[in-house]
Amino acid sequence: MTAGISREAAWRLFREHNKDPFHLQHALTVEGVMRWYARELGFGADAEYWGVVGLLHDIDFEEYPERHCLKAPELLRAGGVSEEAIHGVCSHGWGIVDVEAEPVHQMEKVLFAADELTGLIWAAAIIRPSKSVQDMEVKSLRKKFKTPAFAAGCSREVIERGAALLGWDLDALFEKTLLAMRSCEAAVNGFMSSLPR
Repeated sequence: MTAGISREAAWRLFREHNKDPFHLQHALTVEGVMRWYARELGFGADAEYWGVVGLLHDIDFEEYPERHCLKAPELLRAGGVSEEAIHGVCSHGWGIVDVEAEPVHQMEKVLFAADELTGLIWAAAIIRPSKSVQDMEVKSLRKKFKTPAFAAGCSREVIERGAALLGWDLDALFEKTLLAMRSCEAAVNGFMSSLPR
């Protein structure tokens, strides 16, 4: 599997279209989560590819929110991204926006399931005394998940569909994604704190 571009080129491409710190943090988080999942699920040789797809998955969201996953192919092709990586990026919008890129590969199913969930976990983490996922437990996350008003923009339906795509129950998805976010939290926070304010 190849993304067609290096991680460094992917980051430059993402930054061309995204400036908001929230979007930068989300992209870096999903990149780290995808790399962790690649190693965890036996796809370690493709961890770079999984990470680049995670990094680029919302490339069009800041500039073209109403055309999310629809504008992405054009932006990605202009940056030299491979067609398989473009399919991977667009597959996280399957059944949510008008894209035909169904998640088929394990990587695409993980991205579909974990993308929304990382947002929910991050929202839960920032209101904790620690401001961290390091001490968050599945039962706490489950409680937030079951509270519709909490992080209402994070679709519970999409998270549930993602778990079903993977053949996992919600607790398994929660536990794995918490571990994945723990693995990259320090690096993401360190990078974000280094950005000019």
